[in-house]
Amino acid sequence: MQKSESFRLSALLSFSGGLQDAYTYNVRDGVFANAQTGNVVLMSQNFMLGEWTKGLRYLFPLVSFAAGVFLAERIESRFKSSSRIHWRQIVLLVEIVMLVIVGFLPASCSMIANMLVSFACAMQVQTFRKVHGYGYASTMCIGNLRSGTESLSQFIRTGEKKSLYKSLHFFGIIIIFAIGAGIGGVLSGKLGITTIWISPLILVLVTLMMIRE
Repeated sequence: MQKSESFRLSALLSFSGGLQDAYTYNVRDGVFANAQTGNVVLMSQNFMLGEWTKGLRYLFPLVSFAAGVFLAERIESRFKSSSRIHWRQIVLLVEIVMLVIVGFLPASCSMIANMLVSFACAMQVQTFRKVHGYGYASTMCIGNLRSGTESLSQFIRTGEKKSLYKSLHFFGIIIIFAIGAGIGGVLSGKLGITTIWISPLILVLVTLMMIRE
């Protein structure tokens, strides 16, 4: 198993993902960095009401999220065979730089800040997609909740410990994401715009954990 698929590393990424979502919602005009479904709903609602400026507030992070996935895929295809640095570390370094920049942007630049956070989140969710071999998402919960519940049902039905083991991984990731979101929400009220700098610190630790890989 690769270091990038370990539960410990995945837990750090999920904590950071939850914190980022709470940060953009509480500090940056009620926009979700990760939960793009929520952005689609709010964007469509505002457009239907003729609130075009408000609608664009949610459209731009959506486009930025797609761009982040695109860039992460390009980095993987370009550097996957590199022996000098792991391609996932390159993605992490890009994320770190972007999130540090976000902490310097004033409230008047919240749209740009949300776009940068969404871009970084997209790169992360595209790059880190497995925990102990199980497909998961480090920046959102719906897929993890579905997979965890499915595995739990299989365990109850068949008694297979593998299914229980799998479900615990998914539920563990969800709990850690929720803790990150809760802490992010509380700290956002105290630290304000600079709360986001907690995420780069976590990602630096993740990058160091991957050095051996």
